[in-house]
Amino acid sequence: MDAGHRLLAQYRRMQNRRDLDQSINDFEHALDICPMDHPCRPAALFNLATAKLISCQANETCLDLDIPISIFQDALDLRPTGHPDRPVTQLHLAISLLIMLDTRFERRGSAEDLDQAIALAREALTLSPVGHTDRPSSLNNLAVHLSTRFDHRGSAEDLDEAIALHREALALHPVGHTNRSTSLNNLANQLSTRFDHRSNGEDLDQAIALQREALALCPVGHTDRPSSLNNLAANETCLDLDIPISIFQDALDLRPTGHPDRPVTQLHLAISLLSRFTKRGFQMDVDAAKELLSEVLDVCHTNSHIHRAALLAIETSALHPAASIDAHDLGQEWPAASMLPFSQDQLTDQVEWCLRTDDDPRALDDVISHLYDALGYYSTTHACRGQLLCNLSIMLDTRFERRGSAEDLDQAIALAREALALRPVGHTDRSTSLNNLAVRLSTRFKHRGHAEDLNQAIALDREALALRPVGHTERSMSLGNLANELSTRFDHRGNAEDLDQAIALHREALALRPVGHTDRSSSLNNLANQLSTRFDHRGNAEDLDQAIALHREALALRPVGHTGRSSSLHNLANELSTRFDHQGHAEDLNESRENLCCALTLMTQHDPRRLFLHRSLATVYLSFHRSGLDGTGGPGEDADSLNVAMHHFKEATNFVPGGLLFRLRASLEWVRHADEHGRGTELEAYETSMQLMDAYMSATASVSFRHSALKRFPSTLAVDAASCALRGSDVRRAVELLEQGRTVIWTQMTRLRTPLDSLQTHSDHAAAPMKRFRDLSSLLDRPPASHADATPSVDVEAADARYRRLVEDWNGVLEEIRKIEGFSRFLLPPMFADLQEAARDGPIIMLIASESSCDAIIIPHKQSPTSIRLPTNIEKLQTLVIKFKRTSTPALAKALMELWDDVVRPVVDILGGFARRHSRIWWCPTSVFNFLPLHAAGEYRKHGQFLSQLYISSYTPSLTALINARRHDRSLSVSFAAIGQDHPPGASFTLECVEPELDLVRSLLPLLPTVSFTKITSVDATRSRALRALQDNTWLHFSCHGTQNYDDPFNSAFLMRDQPLSLLDITQTDLSQHEFAFLSACDTAAGDPSTPDEVIHLAAGLQFAGVKSVVGTLWKVTDATVQRLVEEFYKNFCKDGKMNSKRAARALHQAVQSLASDKDMPLEQRILFVHIGI
Repeated sequence: MDAGHRLLAQYRRMQNRRDLDQSINDFEHALDICPMDHPCRPAALFNLATAKLISCQANETCLDLDIPISIFQDALDLRPTGHPDRPVTQLHLAISLLIMLDTRFERRGSAEDLDQAIALAREALTLSPVGHTDRPSSLNNLAVHLSTRFDHRGSAEDLDEAIALHREALALHPVGHTNRSTSLNNLANQLSTRFDHRSNGEDLDQAIALQREALALCPVGHTDRPSSLNNLAANETCLDLDIPISIFQDALDLRPTGHPDRPVTQLHLAISLLSRFTKRGFQMDVDAAKELLSEVLDVCHTNSHIHRAALLAIETSALHPAASIDAHDLGQEWPAASMLPFSQDQLTDQVEWCLRTDDDPRALDDVISHLYDALGYYSTTHACRGQLLCNLSIMLDTRFERRGSAEDLDQAIALAREALALRPVGHTDRSTSLNNLAVRLSTRFKHRGHAEDLNQAIALDREALALRPVGHTERSMSLGNLANELSTRFDHRGNAEDLDQAIALHREALALRPVGHTDRSSSLNNLANQLSTRFDHRGNAEDLDQAIALHREALALRPVGHTGRSSSLHNLANELSTRFDHQGHAEDLNESRENLCCALTLMTQHDPRRLFLHRSLATVYLSFHRSGLDGTGGPGEDADSLNVAMHHFKEATNFVPGGLLFRLRASLEWVRHADEHGRGTELEAYETSMQLMDAYMSATASVSFRHSALKRFPSTLAVDAASCALRGSDVRRAVELLEQGRTVIWTQMTRLRTPLDSLQTHSDHAAAPMKRFRDLSSLLDRPPASHADATPSVDVEAADARYRRLVEDWNGVLEEIRKIEGFSRFLLPPMFADLQEAARDGPIIMLIASESSCDAIIIPHKQSPTSIRLPTNIEKLQTLVIKFKRTSTPALAKALMELWDDVVRPVVDILGGFARRHSRIWWCPTSVFNFLPLHAAGEYRKHGQFLSQLYISSYTPSLTALINARRHDRSLSVSFAAIGQDHPPGASFTLECVEPELDLVRSLLPLLPTVSFTKITSVDATRSRALRALQDNTWLHFSCHGTQNYDDPFNSAFLMRDQPLSLLDITQTDLSQHEFAFLSACDTAAGDPSTPDEVIHLAAGLQFAGVKSVVGTLWKVTDATVQRLVEEFYKNFCKDGKMNSKRAARALHQAVQSLASDKDMPLEQRILFVHIGI
C-alpha cells in the first residue's frame, strides 16, 4: 500500500491523472490480498475509498459516488465503536455523502437533499471535535448549507446558527492564519444578510469592521482585493456615502474595461453617487453616475439583470430627483416568484407560436424578453430552469435565422450548454439537450467555419442517437441530425465514408417516417440532398433522378401555406438546374427558374435564406446565357440573362441578414463571373468583395486564424481588382485597390494603433469618442488568450463572443468619429491623393501580376501615375521564381538577366522622367513579384547595364507602411542594442562569427554620448531579454539564426537561448519610435508563398510595428558574407560620426557595390541583403 500512498500524494502535488489511476490499481491489489479476516482489510478499504472519492471529484462525476460510499461503509463496518480509526472513517463517509447530496441539490433543487446534506454536515462536525485540524472547514461547510437553506426558506434560526458557526471558524483562524481573510468575509457576509432582514445596526457595524480587516489582509495586487473592496463598499453605503464612493472607485480602478465584474462595480458606484446627490445636491454626482450607467448599458446585454438595474437607476433619478434612491432596492434584481407575469405553460405556448409564424417580429422579441425574465426567477437548481434555457436557446437561434445577428447565435449556444449541464447522464431529457446544442453548433459552423464546432456537433449527435434506440419516438430525428452533420463534414473534408453513412442514416430515418408522418417531407428532402451530393462526386445519373423524385414528393407534402414550401421549391430547383447542365433539357431549366422565383416571393424580406435563392437564380440565368435559351421571365424583366445573373449575385452579396461569410462567398462568385463575362459590374464586385473580406477578417482575435482563413480565399483578389481597374485605364483606382486589398492582417493591426493627435486638438465634442476609440483599440490590440487543449469550449466561445462585441463597439465609435467635421474618411481606405505622399523622397514602382496581365505603376510625388504593360505573364514569372532557388552563379545570372529584360528595364526606360540617376526608388511588389530580387536585376555580362548602377533600391510592403514610417520625428538620442545568439537549442551548427560581428559593430558606431550601446549574447540572449532590449532601444542589430515558418508565418522567429523571439512577439510590441534594425540572420525577408500579398516576414513585421528602416535577407547567408558586408555597411552608415536611419539604403547599396568586384564570393551571397523602409 506504500506505493499507492506515494502515488496519491504525488497526484495531489502534480495533478497527473495517471498517478491517481495507478494508486487506485495499487489499492485494489492491496485489498485483493487482504481476506475478510485480515487485520489490514479495513485500512485497505479506507485507502481505496479515499482514492475513488478523489477520482470522482477530479472527473466531476460526484453523482457517481456510490462506489466510494459503499467502500467507506464496508470499512466502517470493520471498525466497531471504540476502534481508534472509526471517527476518521465516519468523517470521510459523511463527506462523501455530503458531496453527493450537494451535487444533486445543485442540479435538481430537492429540499430533501438539502436537509440531508445539513444533517451530514452536522455529523461531520461532531467527528471534528475542538482541536481537530478539520474543524474550521467542517464549521464552514455546515454554515454554508444553513445559509443556503435560509436563502430558500427564510428561517431566521438557520441564519443565526450560520453566523455562530462562522464566528467559531474565525476564532480558529487567528491573526497570521492564511485563511483568516476568507473567514472574515464569510462572517461579514452573513451579518450583512441579517442586517438586510432585521435592520440591526450592530450587525452592519460588525460586518463593516470585519470587511475592513479582510481588506487590510488583501494589499494592492492581491487577487481578492477587488471583491473585498466591493463587499466593504456595499455595506458602507448604509452609512456615510463618501466612504463607499471612495472604496467603490478603488474597486473600479482595479477592474479595467473588459473585466467581467466592472459593470456591477460601476452600477454600485453610480447608485451611491445618486444617493449622495439626493442628500447634498451636487450636480457632478449625477453627471458622473449617468456616465457610469451609460457605459453599463453599452457593454451589458439588454436582457441582463445589470442592464435592467442600470435602466431603473436612470429612470428613478430622472423621475424623482429629490427622492432617496435606495441602493439595496436596486440591488434586488428580481421580485418574488409570484410576480412572474407568465407561467411555464404560457411561455412554452408562446415559443411554439413564434416557431409557427414570423408575421410579427416584435412577438419574437417579446417572447425572448419574457424568457430572460423567467430565468431571473428560477435559480440554477430549479427544476424548470433546464426547459427555460432550452426554449430561450431555440428562440435566439430562431431570431438569428430570421435576422442574422451573430450575438444571438453565440448566446443560444451558451444557453444550450448550460441546459445540457443541468441534464447529466441518466436524465430523461438529456438526448433533447444534446440535440439542441448540436444543432446550434452546426449552424455556427456553417456561418464561421470553425472545424471544432462541427466535430462537437457530430459527437453530441452520436451520443443522442445512442440514447434513442430502435423504437424510440425521436430516433428518426437523431438519425437525420447525425446524417446532416456527416454530410457537412464530407463537404469540407471529402471523406466518402461520411457521405455513404449519411445516406444510410437518412434512408433509415425515412423508413421510420412512412406516408402520413408529419416529418416525412423533411426526411425526403434530406435524403434527396445527399443523393444529389453523391451524384456531384460520382456522376451516377440514378442518384440525381432519385433526388429529383424525392424532392417532388416532399414538395407535394408542403402545399401553399406550409412554412417549408420555399425550401422544397429551392431544393427541387437546384436539382433540376443540375440535371439541365448534364442533359440539356430546357424544361428542367425553365421549371428551376419558376420554382426559385416562387420561393423568393414566399420568404420574408429579412430571411437569411434569400441570399442562397439569389445565388441559385444567378446560376440559373448563367445557364440560360450559356445555352442560348431565352431566360426572360416576362414583361419588365431584363431581356439579357447575363445582366439578370449579375443582378442576383449583387443582391446576394449585399443581403446583410445572410451573414458575412456567405455574403463574402457570394461576392467572390460575382467577381468570378463578372470578370469572365463583363457587363460593367466587375470593379464594383471587386470593391465589395474586398470590403467584406476586411469585415470578415476583423471579426476574429487571432492573427494566426486570420492567416489560415485568408488561405481559403483567392490570394490574388487585390491584384486582379487592380488589373480590372487598369483595363479601364483608371490607374489611380488600381493603386487604391492594391492598398485596400493587400496586407489585410497588418492593416487591421495598424488601425488599432492609430495616433489621435489631430482628433485630440479638434474640439471638446471629439473627446468622448476619442477616449472610447482609444480604450476599445487597446482592448482589441491585446494578444488573445491562448487556450490550452483542455480549456472548456464554453470559455473559448465566450472569449470569441466578447471579441466580436468589442469589434462591433469599435466600428460604432468609428462611425461616430466620421460624423465629426473633417474626419469623414477616418480609417477608411486611403484615396490616391493621400497615398501619393509615400513618394515624397522618390518614386514608387508597384508591380502587378494577374492572370490577365502583368503591369507596373510608377507613382511620383506630384505628377500623375503611369502604368506600363510588362512583356511577361504570370506563368513565366512563376517559373522565374523557381529559377532563383538555384544557387549556381551562371543559372542565377541568367535569371537576373531575364528579370531585367521582362520587368525592370521596361520600368527603367520610363523612370528617367521621374527620378534622376543614382537617386532612390522604392519597389512595392505584389503577388509573385514579392519573391524576385528586383534590386539585383541587370545584364550580367561585360559592359552590361545594371539597376544598381542607375538607382538605389528600397522595398516597402505597402504605401501606407512607408507613410507611417515617416510619421514620427527622428529621435536625437541613439540607444543601440546588439543581440546575438550563436547556438540556440536545436540548431545544427554554431554561428562562429556572432561575437566578432557584434564587437565589430560596436567598434564602428560613434562613441558616447552620441550612442549608448548594449550587447546581449550567449546565455543572456534569451527571449525575454531580447524582447526587453527590443522595447528599450530604438536602434537594433540582430545576429543569430532566423527561420521563416511557412505553415504559420507569424511564428517565424529569431532563435534565442531558451525560446524563439517570434514575429507574433514583435507585432505585439510598440516600436513606433524605433529608427533602424539590421537583421543579420537567414530568411528574414523571405515571405509566405501561400499568402504573398500579406508580406508576412520578420523584416516587414518590424516595419509594420514601427521601425522606420530595416535591412533583411532574402535567403540563407554565410558567416563570411555577413562579416564583410556588416563592416562595409556600418563604415558608410556612420562615416561622419552621426546616426540617421534614412542613410541605411545608401549605406547598404555602397556595401553591396563594394562586394561586387569580389568574384570569389558567390553571386547569391552578394545580392541577398535588401533594404525596407525610409
